Amino acid sequence: MPRARFNVVALLLLALGACASPPAPSPDAASTLVWPSAPAEARVAFVRAFARPEDLGIGKGFFERVVEIIFGQTQARLVRPMAVVDVGGVIYVADPGAKGVHRFDQPASRYALIRGEGGMLLPSPVGLARGADDSVYVTDSALAAVFVIKPGVEFAARVPVAKELGQPTGIAFDPVTRQLYVVDTARHCVNVYAPDGSLRSSFGRRGTGDGEFNFPTLIWRNAAGHILLTDSLNFRTQILDAQGRFLGKFGRLGDAAGDSPRQKGVATDRRGHVYLVDSLLHAVQIFDESGQFLLSIGGLGREPGDFWLPAGIFVGSDDLIYVADSYNQRVQVFRYVGGPT
Repeated sequence: MPRARFNVVALLLLALGACASPPAPSPDAASTLVWPSAPAEARVAFVRAFARPEDLGIGKGFFERVVEIIFGQTQARLVRPMAVVDVGGVIYVADPGAKGVHRFDQPASRYALIRGEGGMLLPSPVGLARGADDSVYVTDSALAAVFVIKPGVEFAARVPVAKELGQPTGIAFDPVTRQLYVVDTARHCVNVYAPDGSLRSSFGRRGTGDGEFNFPTLIWRNAAGHILLTDSLNFRTQILDAQGRFLGKFGRLGDAAGDSPRQKGVATDRRGHVYLVDSLLHAVQIFDESGQFLLSIGGLGREPGDFWLPAGIFVGSDDLIYVADSYNQRVQVFRYVGGPT
């Protein structure tokens, strides 16, 4: 490096060390935005929204700032978030717009955009599931593949699965058996894989009957080990046991509260409430365990609590509810604050 350039870099390093900015304040301040509104008892409260690492108090590292000063600034942000999962404060967001998975590591105050080995782009990451040992599984519908992201690793490794997938979308993990449930939307079924990728079973076929699917999309495993599956073009959510046997269903085509014209993500909390994202209604709807409609959150818009074509949802054990607000280019976070219903 020429001596003059070395001196410039050295001065930059000294300047950055002297005036490094503190991390952004936490946006976790209590909010008065709740559902339902007063005078009814509040059940769900808005916590925050984020689109960039800075929104979560994740600052840029020392050498990242040096590189930006020398080579130009880059900005990391959500483009079209489709799925989200929280693993002990490390938030993963699948983003086809960014062709990768964002990892917001809040405990370590680090951010990374995760792609495949060798920097391979992930053109359509649409499903995420928390796996064993804080790993995260990813489905890419365009590559017809499943990947796994290990903690501290900067790439997603392909998981070799025995049965070829047509269009993998939703994914769920059973922590007891370590089985992976992968929704194949194009083939109207769910494949169940062992940890080594071998096929253990497959259930479902195209149809309108109980246990049959019509372009299923996203999936969730609840605390009882039951599977909830959004059966998209049958306009319903089906509930199945771990072997894929039909247990129940709810939902119908319509445009009123409690209808499910374009359901996407589904999740449950520790009280048994079912959270169903509907992108056509731009809302998150809450049902009880039997499928009885309780409450709707949202509507089309850009303000806190509004949505624009929301997609995936994740509910943590701490009652935080994460929603991938896709066309608003953000993730919104809520908390269940009500008692049992």
